[in-house]
Amino acid sequence: MKCLGLAAAAFALLPTASQAGEVGDLLAQHLYAGTPVAGQGELQTARDAADPEACFAWSMLGLATAYEGLALDLYRYGATTPGTPTAALLLGLGSLDSGMPPVPANPHPEPLSYEAFRTVLSDFRADLATAQAGFECGGAANTDYVVSLDLLKARIDFNGDGKVEEGETLGALLAPLVGDFGTDPAMIDKSKSKGVAPDTSIGFDAADSIWLAGYSQVIGVQLDLLLAHDFSEFFNAYMHRAFPLAGLPMQDFTRGGTLVIDPESDAGIADVVAAIHSLNFPVVDRALLQSIPAKLHHITALSRQNWDLLLAETDDNRELVPNPNQTSLIPDMAVTDASVAAWRETLDVLDQIIDGKLLIPHWRFTQGFDLAAYFAEAERTDLVLLMTGQAAVPYLRDGPVADADSFAAANRVFGDRIIDYGFWFN
Repeated sequence: MKCLGLAAAAFALLPTASQAGEVGDLLAQHLYAGTPVAGQGELQTARDAADPEACFAWSMLGLATAYEGLALDLYRYGATTPGTPTAALLLGLGSLDSGMPPVPANPHPEPLSYEAFRTVLSDFRADLATAQAGFECGGAANTDYVVSLDLLKARIDFNGDGKVEEGETLGALLAPLVGDFGTDPAMIDKSKSKGVAPDTSIGFDAADSIWLAGYSQVIGVQLDLLLAHDFSEFFNAYMHRAFPLAGLPMQDFTRGGTLVIDPESDAGIADVVAAIHSLNFPVVDRALLQSIPAKLHHITALSRQNWDLLLAETDDNRELVPNPNQTSLIPDMAVTDASVAAWRETLDVLDQIIDGKLLIPHWRFTQGFDLAAYFAEAERTDLVLLMTGQAAVPYLRDGPVADADSFAAANRVFGDRIIDYGFWFN
């Protein structure tokens, strides 16, 4: 994570664009043009020299390539997301304005097997890990770069067809959700009256690089948890709903006879029941499962590092996450000294839960669930039986159990917006 001691001196001699501001310009140019691979090539030498700004820029483009790789795989196998138009557009599979359930963007998809789907997920996980390493380099202490980016202008090949088209921007996708994010209401009215779009840019800096590293880890840990298990029964029982033309076992039976409502609805309900019934995953990679607690601790460590960097900032440049002396871009979500202290205390509580020093409450038992014991000993994960109790019994322990008092500071400061702040703060 630490940058090389002589990087600053060596950086001045590099033939690639590397002076202050030029790295940010390269990032914006390639992100807005939808050419992330080319941009990474131009930044590679500086990235290899562990220059923090170049690490950040290279990894932002790496996230774009990771997503494009995932989109290409989903397109190859004809993925769709019935009934969720926003998610469908995110995957390049439909339109927010159509009012109709999206259909596969690829009318002639390749057959999809369980093994191939695991490969899709593991490839995406590997791309995230690569980007995360760069973001951690980009968060080196004592660096003061700021890269101004409007992520809504970023172009990504959503449908995986190899073309970055006019409408394939994050702005087109998120417009109904973002609205006038980060803009004072008076300025919004003034901008609209003059036909000027509000400013949706963010000034990315070292703290934000660590924030992005943390989120990469959050997503990666969830993929690790899934990939540590055999979820083939769930795949065979339900995933034809996501890949309707990829040759999955139940593909030809999405419409049957009428049982309660109508053929389509009844078959859909049956598939949901089958999916719930198959939420019983044997562990197939014990080492991967056992590695998760350390990765969870790394998430909390990155969050602490993020706040250390944030609290050291003295500027106020359209901050992704502000310190108490900076301006929040999110209306009605100010950051105060009390909220920072409460979040740090929450991180301490989470570390205790990860280590099994503080147990997770279970509605059925007076004893608590030892999360550390689960990761160390589990041979299968049956989600239904864990919730109902039977599968939780081997991991019950005597000891302190987390309750409302454990998160008293967070509940007091954040109130009913604790989830919103948790998502924002990472």
